Amino acid sequence: MPKEFSYRGHSLESLSGMSMDEFINLLPSRQRRSLQRGLTAEQRVLLEKLRTAKEAQDGNGIKTHVRDLIILPEMVGAKISVHNGKEFVAIDIKPEMIGHYLGEFAITNKPVRHGTPGIGASRSSMYVPLK
Repeated sequence: MPKEFSYRGHSLESLSGMSMDEFINLLPSRQRRSLQRGLTAEQRVLLEKLRTAKEAQDGNGIKTHVRDLIILPEMVGAKISVHNGKEFVAIDIKPEMIGHYLGEFAITNKPVRHGTPGIGASRSSMYVPLK
């Protein structure tokens, strides 16, 4: 039997039914402070787009550069493409993501993959024959 989701003791249904002030009080201090200061214009536009897309039941996601928006319960189930500096990374919002920032799920740097050194990479490669 799958484990039922809860955020700080509240189910997804009760989180969706809460007012914004009640939900904000459940968040950690950094996220709570960010939301109490208010949403920026870009964040408001993204939330409005999400609400209209949910009403229209669009299958395709919304593209955005807003990485500092905290994931709210009303965003669960949405598809959002977040820009990572080079390309848009598709994200399906799940209940476990509530309270995190959008940018946490679109990593901006790739892990370094070191290969073999080429010719001229070190002093010792001077003595390696080419063929």
